[in-house]
Amino acid sequence: MENASTWLQTVQALALEYGLKVLGAILIVIVGRWAAGFVRRQSLKVMARMEIDQVLRGFAGNLVFYAILVITAVAALNTLGVATTSLVAIIGASALAIGLALEGALANFAAGVLLLFFRPFAVGDLVEIADHFGKVEEILIFSSILVTPDNKTVIIPNSQVTGSPIVNYSKKGLLRLDMVFGIGYEDDLQQAKLILEELVRGDARVAAEPAPMVAVTELADSSVNFAVRPFVTPEDYWPVYFDLTEQVKLRFDAAGISIPFPQRDVHLIPQT
Repeated sequence: MENASTWLQTVQALALEYGLKVLGAILIVIVGRWAAGFVRRQSLKVMARMEIDQVLRGFAGNLVFYAILVITAVAALNTLGVATTSLVAIIGASALAIGLALEGALANFAAGVLLLFFRPFAVGDLVEIADHFGKVEEILIFSSILVTPDNKTVIIPNSQVTGSPIVNYSKKGLLRLDMVFGIGYEDDLQQAKLILEELVRGDARVAAEPAPMVAVTELADSSVNFAVRPFVTPEDYWPVYFDLTEQVKLRFDAAGISIPFPQRDVHLIPQT
């Protein structure tokens, strides 16, 4: 009977000691799980108000959620009396090893976060990145995808994107066309200038502001050259370029204005 009483007291003592620890661990897990979900929801709301990219919002929200869960698990184990120092050291060493193995991927990931946060370009922009020119089709967390004018898909690692100059042709909304047209020295300069101004201002795709410029830029060896510089949207850049080139040739031909090609006058001196 005495042995049974002693055993019962031992069980009660163990239940009191470890039962409270188990209850404490369960409470920590419940509170931690709720806190992880709450912090993730609030983080997503804040990032949505800041207009951060949806891909980055989702990733950051999940990162916060699981980080809190890991901290919760360590705290619960520590409450149960489990030595967590070694566990934390193992997790840290594993994270370091994974980081070294995935150095390139992590660099691309970090660059992708910067691109999504600072937004030097957006989907649909016409850009030049790492010697590639095209329209941005997609911005991913590890890479950015361009479609070139000849319909080729170019996938650029984000570390190369942030590590090279980025030329965004769509950022300001307008691009300037730099065109040069030459006429002969014997042709009517004022008439040619009037034709060029009519063609530029008569094209509905050319912006009124900034105003297009038509000016004599050079008295070259074989021609008088005009600089023609209208502003157009990136989408209209090449259509306007090709159309203006064709219309200038047709209008100059109709007006009898020549477009000279390089030539030299050779004088033969007879030998005596």
